[in-house]
Amino acid sequence: MICLGLESTAHTFGAGIFDGKARANEKDMYKAVGIHPREASQYMTTNAPAVIKKALSKAGITLEDVDVFAFSRGPGLGPCLRVSSVLARTFSEYFRKPLVGVNHCIAHVEVGKWEKRMKDPLVIYVSGANTQILGLAGGKYRVYGETLDMGLGNALDTFAREYGIPLPGGAEIERLAEGGKLMPMPYTVKGMDLAFSGLLTAAKKAAKTHSKKDVCYSLQENAFTMLVEVSERALAHTKKKELMLVGGVAQNKRLRSMLEEMCRDHKAEFGVPENEYNADNGLMIALTGWKMAKAGITGAGPVDQKWRTDDVDVSW
Repeated sequence: MICLGLESTAHTFGAGIFDGKARANEKDMYKAVGIHPREASQYMTTNAPAVIKKALSKAGITLEDVDVFAFSRGPGLGPCLRVSSVLARTFSEYFRKPLVGVNHCIAHVEVGKWEKRMKDPLVIYVSGANTQILGLAGGKYRVYGETLDMGLGNALDTFAREYGIPLPGGAEIERLAEGGKLMPMPYTVKGMDLAFSGLLTAAKKAAKTHSKKDVCYSLQENAFTMLVEVSERALAHTKKKELMLVGGVAQNKRLRSMLEEMCRDHKAEFGVPENEYNADNGLMIALTGWKMAKAGITGAGPVDQKWRTDDVDVSW
């Protein structure tokens, strides 16, 4: 079975092809200081045909060879989500092949498990709009903790915009933070949940009178320590022996080192997928759509900008 997966939740249009193995994973990213949903969707619409063509060429197949079409149904930005939705629905209707709507967050988890060969990890999912601690239990990915206001990636990107740093800003903040000193800043953990807006406001204010190095270090260190704290409690509660970090922010080496140290204390295996699979990509949609179709799960409702991870029945 060959699955073509299309991703378009935010700034990236991706096309991936999976048939039990990764056949292709191509993408193009809308780059700007901030994401304007309508402009991003227009960019994707213009560039999507070339990305899909490149993926098909790399896999050595045509659209007629595809057995199932999958797309990122949500969560995400409405205008952007509709790009992959319209394309996948059109292909499905024209070629009379099954259609699968995939949850973007779960796709990050599934491609990570596949790439790292993990069976049942506790998952730390940190991207632009999402920050969740997840674990599979009772046929669903349960949320053991999450952000109450904004995703960690969005907090970092919002701060980066103060300096005109193009998206994604996390990599530049990580570079600037090297050798910085810790400053007092808000540390907001509420039970198993997190809040980043107070920390972000304090960092933006401090940036007017303190060095970028110290502010970036303090912002990053506080945010990551908050995340490690709730992750450690979730790991102790679930008693899982694997922990996996996924999502765009998973590329941060400082966050990786903090979680790796925590896992050593709990004798748990720590894994991070390759950056190709942590950033938004089409292969994660193709892989998850392939697994769902293999299990007989096909069909898709309308795009859902707020489709929660724990609303999906995982029966594949």
